[in-house]
Amino acid sequence: MIVDDIPGIRRILQENKTVAMVGLSANWYRPSNFAAKYLQIHGFRVIPVTPTYDEILGEKCYPSLLDLPVPVDVVDCFRKPDEIPALAEQAIRIKAKVLWMQLGIVNQEAARMASDAGLDVVMDRCMKIEYARLFGGLNFVGVNTRVISGKRPNYLPY
Repeated sequence: MIVDDIPGIRRILQENKTVAMVGLSANWYRPSNFAAKYLQIHGFRVIPVTPTYDEILGEKCYPSLLDLPVPVDVVDCFRKPDEIPALAEQAIRIKAKVLWMQLGIVNQEAARMASDAGLDVVMDRCMKIEYARLFGGLNFVGVNTRVISGKRPNYLPY
């Protein structure tokens, strides 16, 4: 199912804590590295999927999703849109629960394929930004998160 609503994204972020991040860079200034580090700090296990490095942020790297030794909940894709269908096929094969395409990444074919196989699909969104927006990390610095709620966040970011 394609998820594009606040309750659906909140559910995904609460229930799924093991993330295979495809295209994670070891360079601290790259968005993928910043997002991975943020997710690690907030309780996610981020497993790098990239043939370029041996280790990133204290986690061993794997050349492909099919090489992962542990089950993952989310396949978070920092790759070009034309590479996503192959990643969707691999996500289905490893029985991931969610196919997540980062900001600027939209591939309807991959979304349909993953959705038809029972995966939740999120497109054109960043896990780090969505987590911060929905669980209190952005509104502390004055960002309008467009989420109206009387509930206090589950944690304080400091």
